[in-house]
Amino acid sequence: MPANHFGKPTMADVARLAQVSAQTVSRVINDYEFVKDDTRERVLRAVEQLNYRPNVAARTLANRKSRTIGVVATDYHSYGPAATLSSVEAAARSHGYGVSVMSLSRYDSRSVSDGLAQLTSQGVDGVIFIAPQSRDIHTLLNSFDGVPVVTYRGFDDGHTTPVTFDSVEGSRLAVRHLIEFGHERIVHLSGPSSFGVAHSRTVGWLREMAAAGLATVDPVPGDWTPGGGYAAGVELLKRCPDATAAYVANDHMALGLMLALHRAGRRVPDDFSVVGFDDIPEAAYTIPPLTTMRQDFSDLGSRLLQALLEELDGSSDGAPVHLVPDLIARESTARPAG
Repeated sequence: MPANHFGKPTMADVARLAQVSAQTVSRVINDYEFVKDDTRERVLRAVEQLNYRPNVAARTLANRKSRTIGVVATDYHSYGPAATLSSVEAAARSHGYGVSVMSLSRYDSRSVSDGLAQLTSQGVDGVIFIAPQSRDIHTLLNSFDGVPVVTYRGFDDGHTTPVTFDSVEGSRLAVRHLIEFGHERIVHLSGPSSFGVAHSRTVGWLREMAAAGLATVDPVPGDWTPGGGYAAGVELLKRCPDATAAYVANDHMALGLMLALHRAGRRVPDDFSVVGFDDIPEAAYTIPPLTTMRQDFSDLGSRLLQALLEELDGSSDGAPVHLVPDLIARESTARPAG
């Protein structure tokens, strides 16, 4: 059956083709429960045949839901944040939601407040917050009354529901892997001190070393980049020439450290073992392939969206969700020489 003569097909066209009422078409489109399976299938076939696209503005006015999720993101060019954003978008699409991204070039309370206000003015149903979080940001989110907010790497109390990879436990697993090989002098290349996740990874290293009764030296700080890892590696070799292994707070810095070791004549893993964190796509193709902690970002996107949907339907208990990274053992770790 052809659509109306004015161009785009309407809900009435779908109803005529499916031989149901326009109200039934509306119920199917808005995913109401109480529609017979054969009726639902007939309507969906008609929607596909006519290439019908609902009027989003009209649907929003009708049910006060935009079916759009807002995302506040900062460093989305780095692997972790970019992969998180991509996984959230995929999870949202699978649940019939669009995504409106507010990327912040500056990161302070004012910029975050303006970004949240702009998203709520667009009528988003809820917000997922993918950004480093300080106490100032925590206070801002606690005072925000616009829409439900779910945070990635968030706080475990207050207004938001946090979903995070457990960097403390993931770091303990990374260090335990080195200890099980027989390493005792294990140093840590940390991320910038302003990042909560860098602090968590340092805490995990310290706890596992303490549990094994092993001495530590101060972490060598980096900046998440290969260049920063290289510079930290040069400093490490001066400061701790007797170290036999390093746990590095992310894979990009681990790549820089491996180059510093190579230029210093230290062979990985014969003379020195390296464990990273993230499992970036390049990690499996370094020389040697990098042992690292994998974060399942596809699962993360689903968990973030599920947490937000529970906030929207009132079923959330606000409890934090902690995901534990997986150890991916490759060829950059081995028993210490001798």
